Amino acid sequence: MTKRDHLIINYAKFPKPMGVALASCGITLVENDWQSGPEVLRRSLACIVDFGGSVKHPLRALEWKRRLSKYGVPALAWNRDAPHNNNLKPWRLGLFDLLRPLDIYTTHSLIDTRWRFADAVLFLPNAADVSVYHLRGKPEVVLARLRDERQYRWDVSFFGALDGERYKEAREREVFFAALAQRLDALNISHRFVDTTQAALSLDEQIELIQSSRINLNFGARCDFGGFLPSGLPERCFGIPACGGFLLTDRRIHTADSFVVGKHLDEFATLDECVEKIRCYVADFTRSREIAEAGWSHVMSRHTYANRAQEIHQALLEWHAGARGQLGSTKTRAAE
Repeated sequence: MTKRDHLIINYAKFPKPMGVALASCGITLVENDWQSGPEVLRRSLACIVDFGGSVKHPLRALEWKRRLSKYGVPALAWNRDAPHNNNLKPWRLGLFDLLRPLDIYTTHSLIDTRWRFADAVLFLPNAADVSVYHLRGKPEVVLARLRDERQYRWDVSFFGALDGERYKEAREREVFFAALAQRLDALNISHRFVDTTQAALSLDEQIELIQSSRINLNFGARCDFGGFLPSGLPERCFGIPACGGFLLTDRRIHTADSFVVGKHLDEFATLDECVEKIRCYVADFTRSREIAEAGWSHVMSRHTYANRAQEIHQALLEWHAGARGQLGSTKTRAAE
């Protein structure tokens, strides 16, 4: 039997750190090859395609799947914009689900049960790109420095899109942070909220802000727009802990599938609860650092792109071994 150790990636914006991590699993990547010959196809574990592009061109995707099927190669898409799929029209999503031009659907959110898109579904959260988001030094040195409360410039910080007029998916976030700023000013709690659509931060500036803020916030995600509940975790929820920052995030459906709340991070449901938790953690710096360090260790061991690549690789091996339903684990991966 021919060994399957190739992976076709026909997805122009496929995350580079995931590609690097997959290659480190001993997989040969074949990129942007829609004319793969029999020699490559017989050795391929799967073909990864762009979910959004496939939804917009379902017949082309279906024809490609039929070609792959002749050689036992599954078509796989990783939907990092679930559940609302960058506002793709419902009729397109319905048609795509009906045609099923995918064999494996991987997603960071399982909240929308209207569609499955494939017979095999894999829950695959976002992850930290630790090649760029990391402590920037030896852990024992950096973590010791971060335990010194005197080195912090800000009590609370956030950076991201805050221009609600330019980006409709940022409107709720803009309103939230404007209200939060007023509340924190009244309490003399220092803060820095950076609208990166107006003033982009370099990677060094991002990490400097994370490591000089007692509390790093997450609120909202583009993929939440038009939905009724925040669900999947954006990359910042992994990148902030990877840099040693303490994360306070809005409550999200899938948080418990990646973290233990109160152990690796904390969360809030309302503006009032956010303000109250900020007050508590500003007053109890030691507790916030205990959580931050537990979060750092957890992300580095469980939630890097290397971890996600291993999960995809294992799922593909399961698929080729005969699994055609739920792949991997959709239950909590945080409890330990």
